[in-house]
Amino acid sequence: MCVQPTFLIGTYHEDGSSNFAPITWVSATCEGQEYLLVVSMFGTKKTKQNVIREKALTVNLVSTDMLHLVDYFGSPEKDRMKKTYDYEKSEFVYAPVLDASRWVYECEVVSSVKTGDSDTFFCRIKNIQIDESIDVGDTFEIDLTKFDPVIYSGQYHSLGKHLGKIGDFLE
Repeated sequence: MCVQPTFLIGTYHEDGSSNFAPITWVSATCEGQEYLLVVSMFGTKKTKQNVIREKALTVNLVSTDMLHLVDYFGSPEKDRMKKTYDYEKSEFVYAPVLDASRWVYECEVVSSVKTGDSDTFFCRIKNIQIDESIDVGDTFEIDLTKFDPVIYSGQYHSLGKHLGKIGDFLE
């Protein structure tokens, strides 16, 4: 199992409605002097189809106070539950930004690679939103405990503690 931070990927459906999906297959690479986010998605998810069509997405870092949204967006029953959440339009790409996330990458897809049923998207970062209450200083000295990110390894964890399993936070 790969241990990875948890993100909610934001896209728009064809009708313009917002869409968020939990994805943990997110990493980074370099292209010359520029960082690219690398986002992989398996299967035929609507989110993946939206990224292929629009070539745009937001990558919203999940903190522990957002676990109810991860379980909601990941639930096949979400259409029946109709949970409310706040989001805004990205100024830089055609994708929604989740208000609850304190760290958001706004990205455009520059290339992709298909491997079996997975697609891996290499994404140029057009903008990064980081909550102003958190001093990031030198980007290699960020205190991640202030973000309280969710780490996924088959179950949810944060820095230093086990939080629960998928579905434990459905309301």
